[in-house]
Amino acid sequence: MIDQAFVNLNSTLLGALPEVLRPWAAGLVKIGVIAGLAPLIMMYLTWFERKVIARMQNRLGPDRVGIYGLKQPLADGLKMLMKEDIVPEGADKLMHTLAPLVALIPALLLFLVLPFGRNMAPLDLNIGVLYTLAVGSIGSYAVFMGGWASRSKFPVMGAMRTVAQIVSYEIPGALAVITVIMVTGTMSLVSIVEAQSQWWFVLTPWGFIGAIIFFLSGVAEVNRTPFDMPEAESELVGGFHTEYSGMKFALWYMAEFLESFAVCALTVTLFLGGWQGPAIPFWVLAAVLVIIMAMAKRLPIVAKVMGIGALVALSVVSFGEAIPSWLWFFTKTYSLMFVMVWFRGTFPRLRVDQLMGFAWKFLLPLTLVNIVIAGIWVAMPSVVGVLLDVVIALVSLVVLVKLNQPASLEKRTYTFAE
Repeated sequence: MIDQAFVNLNSTLLGALPEVLRPWAAGLVKIGVIAGLAPLIMMYLTWFERKVIARMQNRLGPDRVGIYGLKQPLADGLKMLMKEDIVPEGADKLMHTLAPLVALIPALLLFLVLPFGRNMAPLDLNIGVLYTLAVGSIGSYAVFMGGWASRSKFPVMGAMRTVAQIVSYEIPGALAVITVIMVTGTMSLVSIVEAQSQWWFVLTPWGFIGAIIFFLSGVAEVNRTPFDMPEAESELVGGFHTEYSGMKFALWYMAEFLESFAVCALTVTLFLGGWQGPAIPFWVLAAVLVIIMAMAKRLPIVAKVMGIGALVALSVVSFGEAIPSWLWFFTKTYSLMFVMVWFRGTFPRLRVDQLMGFAWKFLLPLTLVNIVIAGIWVAMPSVVGVLLDVVIALVSLVVLVKLNQPASLEKRTYTFAE
């Protein structure tokens, strides 16, 4: 009941319309859901990131606007709306305005093929993987448009760095997906999730390596730490969006967070089983949430009573049902978002040579080896094949780490003047 609640609601609403209007209404519903869900995800990803990093640094994070700072994203959005849109005098005003829009549209289009749960993919394309790779690459054009249109040296340098980084990391990221296509024989994201009903691909040698490569490449493509060299504040002020303010800057910010969510969602879909999850009864999760809500000190009594009552009612109505598929999908996706935030709160920024060398000298060769490993997995589905895959993977990792070690510094000899 809970698992297919949104699907059943959509079917009920469309069933009440004349048959001629149903295709148009179905399209409008999908567009409306994505257009409403995307800003909500973006706003509370900012809250999530600020809270997690604050806890890592022994701070509270947003804590003044609303309970636990939950209204802070709304206040930030209102602040962006009220800020003045400042355009440099020598800038290309048309391109300056179009660039953040061009960056945001592909981020929204990626949501069109994401399978958020069982029977909950807005559009099941038979070339879904190719679609995501093609749409995701459009962002590099937007970045260069924004940097070039600003007519300032820092944005131009930041844009050139960003484009070089995105193009470099797109190659190992795309090659990592080839292994999934080799094993499943399909490019439909829904079919790929269904193929993981027995084993998630991340539990295989080729899937484990592919998941790490794809995720790290995605982190680099969206300029997240430690791959945020294009926005190095100490060198380039703010990178390609230095000359942006107000809602234009907010659109850049929104595109980055939505692309980050899409990277995590695609990693979950391709390697972590998508909406698949253990058949844990829903009442177990409800009991855990009831305990957490009861222990929340700052939550008002009315909210506690209403929340606990709703969870108990859902548990009674859906007794015996497992945790819904869409909840598994979002749990896995936000777990990877936590890893992204963890990166930001832990790792220092890479140098340019380290950043580019990691893509071309480590990830790319490892991806090519991983394709061979996936081929052996398909050709030799036996214990011998698995052992051979593990040996090849370990040897390749050791060799690549050795080859990419920096040269040892020579001992200096100092000669003192007499």
